[in-house]
Amino acid sequence: MSHLTLATRSAASTPSADRLPWAGLLALGMTGFICILTEALPAGLLPQIGQGLGISEALAGQLVTLYALGSLLAAIPLTAATRSWRRRPLLLLCIIGFLVFNSITALSSNYALTLVARFLAGVSAGVLWGMTAGYARRMVPDALKGKAMAVAMIGTPLAMALGVPAGTFLGVLVGWRAVFGIMSLLTVVLVVWVLWKMPDYPGESANKRLPLHKVFVMPGVRPVLVVVLAWMLAHNILYTYIAAYLAQAGLARRVDLMLLIFGMASVIGIWITGMLIDRMPRFLILISLAAFSLASLLLGIGSSQAIVIYLAVAVWGLTIGGAATLLLTAMAESAGESGDVAQSMLVTAWNLAIGGGGLLGAILLETLGVRSFPWVLFILLLLALLVAWRAKVHGFPSKKN
Repeated sequence: MSHLTLATRSAASTPSADRLPWAGLLALGMTGFICILTEALPAGLLPQIGQGLGISEALAGQLVTLYALGSLLAAIPLTAATRSWRRRPLLLLCIIGFLVFNSITALSSNYALTLVARFLAGVSAGVLWGMTAGYARRMVPDALKGKAMAVAMIGTPLAMALGVPAGTFLGVLVGWRAVFGIMSLLTVVLVVWVLWKMPDYPGESANKRLPLHKVFVMPGVRPVLVVVLAWMLAHNILYTYIAAYLAQAGLARRVDLMLLIFGMASVIGIWITGMLIDRMPRFLILISLAAFSLASLLLGIGSSQAIVIYLAVAVWGLTIGGAATLLLTAMAESAGESGDVAQSMLVTAWNLAIGGGGLLGAILLETLGVRSFPWVLFILLLLALLVAWRAKVHGFPSKKN
């Protein structure tokens, strides 16, 4: 009987060859959803947060900065330090971090305490994003790894397309503290969900743990990092200053509509990525970069034509929707068993691109003007396309290894 019980448990924990473990993967998707909401929501509620804490909007904006700083500083060292930890307890610790620090943000009336909570929430996010790809890929056989990644990352475009606008609306309607409280309640549900449905896996064994510098010099890792930096830098320049670009095009009152189009297109983009990634990951990356390059050209040439801008924004959204899945998959394939540490490097590069996009965009805005944005985007995207094209064997192979 004991042998039968063990065999039954083993069969239950073995990934099915023909179907996805939807409950577990969607739990990862919800984790990403809460993570993105936690990161992005304050940007839409700066006046309300400033009034609630008795500070200026500029100081309220540092809630976003501290979160990004926490992710940037924590991703690599903490992911490396927790490589040996079992996966589910580490995931739960990160999720509980969001519960605690969002609750503090909701209740705190002290600016310094709120900044600390935001920084530590960013730390939780840095570790979380470093482990998400590896966790999702371990839940399925090789033939389904790409689809599993797409499902696990669905929370990101959904948060940007629906969660952030809805959260901003609720924040104006019922108060920003209530919105952070709602996120804490969602996190409690997520904790129960993870305990109920998520499988657990061991961490990386000591004899397989490579030093950080050896992971960095693995074939394929550096090309992926270069593509992440260039691609996401281009994206964040435009996304951060989309209102300024639309204002010069006479579409200042259409920012919400443009962001809705972008968000809906990004959801379609991740669906397309999930359908095709296991068969043509390299093609999807190349076509995404080429299409975003074309969209940047359209934004430059057709900056006075509303219909051209609508089209370009839709193409931009399509290409960004699957970007995280594609890049995380490329990094996982490049780094193999050292994937979590390599993913933490990707997270660091991603956060550098977010900060760099805001900084470079501000410099361009003050020097060359907003009309320079599309041409700078085009140069960055051509660089990313060239690197991805040349990295045919390592980093961006035609088929998954």
